[in-house]
Amino acid sequence: MLGVMADSGDPVALGQLLRSRRERLVPADVGLPEGSRRRAVGLRREEVALLANVSATYYTFLEQGRPVRPSPQVLDSLAAALRMSAAERRYLQVLAYGPGGPGAIEAKPPPEQVDTAVLDLIERLNPFPTYLKGRRWDVLAANAAARELFTDWDALPAAERNLVSWMFTAARAREVYLDWEPEARAMLGRFRLAAARYPHDPEFDALITRLLEDSPHVRDWWPRHDVTAIVGAGTKKLLHPRLGPTEYSHVVLAVADNKDQTLVTFSPAV
Repeated sequence: MLGVMADSGDPVALGQLLRSRRERLVPADVGLPEGSRRRAVGLRREEVALLANVSATYYTFLEQGRPVRPSPQVLDSLAAALRMSAAERRYLQVLAYGPGGPGAIEAKPPPEQVDTAVLDLIERLNPFPTYLKGRRWDVLAANAAARELFTDWDALPAAERNLVSWMFTAARAREVYLDWEPEARAMLGRFRLAAARYPHDPEFDALITRLLEDSPHVRDWWPRHDVTAIVGAGTKKLLHPRLGPTEYSHVVLAVADNKDQTLVTFSPAV
């Protein structure tokens, strides 16, 4: 789960993120001497506090999940000290400031609707596999080519038309994605960042609970607080049921009238 949310953010998850990143670093990573009698995993709290120019007590409170509201400057210093990526920095801000902070979204999102013009575009893009993904990564629409390549979303119950759930629980996903593990890790990292933007959405919480129950990989990876940046384009190695192993180029496009919906389209790489 994301953790208990307060109006000012999620201090428990924030502390977990800080600790996980601290434990991944060693003194040499940040230009500090190794020292002697080191028993701590990764950096010591005092070392992170020194690098971020905050008191060791204040940093300890943050890592313990106490309801401390760090300033943007402190967050920037912590992110730099812990060598966080751009995606991790955005995640850190959302956990610190909650629904009203940078990168966060309103607590109660409206029901998702798909514009008919977007549906028409998806159909016109056939035979290139194309689908529309919603804020909880539900597949809201898919053309025939996408249903053939991945799965027949329309044949699934509405509650099961979720890309992340399919990736981690469907045997078909492991067949389609020839590099399944790195692809699954990256997808979960992007989904975590999306979920953090809607801390009060019970449907997100229900989906995360179901993923934790159904997938040992999610149970293993979710507590690590890994986040992945959203990419606008790239390549994937997929197994097409008729064409066999194929390298695809894919493009991710945001729907202008709905900031939570993205259109993903694939074409054979040249």
